[in-house]
Amino acid sequence: MNTTTMNPGIARDADAPAADAPHAPAQAQSQEGIREWGPEMAVAGFLMFLGALVVFDSLRMGAGWAEDGPQSGYFPFYIGLMLLASSGFVLFKALAAWMGRHEAGEQPELLTRTFVGRDELQLVMAMLVPATLYVVAMGFVGLYASSVVLIAWFMRRHGGFGWPLSAAVSVGVPLTVFVVFERWFLVPLPKGPLEALLGL
Repeated sequence: MNTTTMNPGIARDADAPAADAPHAPAQAQSQEGIREWGPEMAVAGFLMFLGALVVFDSLRMGAGWAEDGPQSGYFPFYIGLMLLASSGFVLFKALAAWMGRHEAGEQPELLTRTFVGRDELQLVMAMLVPATLYVVAMGFVGLYASSVVLIAWFMRRHGGFGWPLSAAVSVGVPLTVFVVFERWFLVPLPKGPLEALLGL
């Protein structure tokens, strides 16, 4: 007896994964963003530099064993060596995968994995760029004026709050910080021309 004729749903279910299978790799490869090997090489290279710096400075201070015990650079020297060796191994593995990317066959997983996708990167930059500008502006206009702009920006842009609430919170938080630190604890915080104009 032909079971396919008796129950055609079985045949459709059996064929369904085969029809969907070719689309899975395409969807996985279609995700755009920064691949994992780039940041891995950058961090490994930085840690190698840091480890070499620790080793060099430990040798300068003395990394041996003196009569009264270990010298100042004894333990930092071996910590730097371990950091240098581990980061060098990671960098070598990433370089080997990158140099062999044009060889025939399947690419190493390190070259295909996504470190951060485009959507996630946009979220990170949406927080990082205003925060960086806030730190830079603090040196010119002070803590309080830059805090007002930063809080209002985040509440309007990312929180979707209205102008009255955004204005109240963005002014109220720096004012509270000013009262607590400047008046109660007598701890001066960075000020700018606005505070000098107001005599604060």
